[in-house]
Amino acid sequence: MRVTPATVREEHARLRDRAPVIVPIINDTRDRLGDLFATEVDSVDAETYRREVDAVFADGEVAVNVAGYAVLLRELDVAGDYPGFVVDEVLGRQLAAAIAGGHPLSVLAQATFHFADVHVDDDATADGSGTAGADDLDAALAAGFQTRLPGWTWREGKNPFAVDLSD
Repeated sequence: MRVTPATVREEHARLRDRAPVIVPIINDTRDRLGDLFATEVDSVDAETYRREVDAVFADGEVAVNVAGYAVLLRELDVAGDYPGFVVDEVLGRQLAAAIAGGHPLSVLAQATFHFADVHVDDDATADGSGTAGADDLDAALAAGFQTRLPGWTWREGKNPFAVDLSD
């Protein structure tokens, strides 16, 4: 695989175009997590998702890595799938983390990837490639973007652990 600026631009467009598939996975993941943690989580709309894809791809260092992970997952296939499930899980975790940003969000996105992945119906969401990594790609996109987007009450307002340096 060779990743060029053109590859990154193509991947940016491809991920933006996945909004009709990824946004429902994001919202389903948020609903399920909200139920587990007894909290309300704002849903995401397609335009918000697309704006955030733009923001991720505006940073060239992040964009090239996100594009590379996405292409690898889209093309990854292993005969019988199960023997290669670790590699698509690793790539999915790393893609979710790259999208989410630095710590602690990257770790949260990696955990959320596994939560989303078990609920992704590969027949309904896969991009038509028929590869083992296609559903992991969708789960990783949903986990990464749902983590970085606002809507979680614990992320709103002043963090009680922040040190006040105004004194």
